[in-house]
Amino acid sequence: MDAQEWLTAFAARLGLDALPQEDIDALLDLASVAAHTSERLAAPLTCYLVGRSGISPTEAKALADEIAAG
Repeated sequence: MDAQEWLTAFAARLGLDALPQEDIDALLDLASVAAHTSERLAAPLTCYLVGRSGISPTEAKALADEIAAG
């Protein structure tokens, strides 16, 4: 099972649609900013916070860039 298959299966178990590629790309970019600006553990927890907040991954990436810029 590759990552896309796993994400699709997990989303289905949660009763959600599969993630669009745009969201996947934004979340991966967000995770990178979080990990490189802070510590590695910030990446998954930042993505979790985005899910809880309800904002889009693209909006979250912009916020992360602001934080990273100081």
